[in-house]
Amino acid sequence: MHIGRIKDATRVIGQRQGYLGLPLRYITIDCSVNGPGTPAMETAWLPTPEEIAAIVCGAPVLLRILGNQHPPVAVYVGDIPGQD
Repeated sequence: MHIGRIKDATRVIGQRQGYLGLPLRYITIDCSVNGPGTPAMETAWLPTPEEIAAIVCGAPVLLRILGNQHPPVAVYVGDIPGQD
């Protein structure tokens, strides 16, 4: 996967730690556990053609969290480019 530039990105994290840098945007969501107005962050990831072919064949999309503390996360498909 390639790091995408998410629409309306508000900052880039990770560069000072030696990573490529991850553009993200701050949002608020209505969370069933934490309630309305829960702060969250979103990033965009762009699968390569090979990864798209693997997904079509049934390969799962995996989420890797560094460290041993797992924050709440969600993985989903964004809007089709040009249709937002």
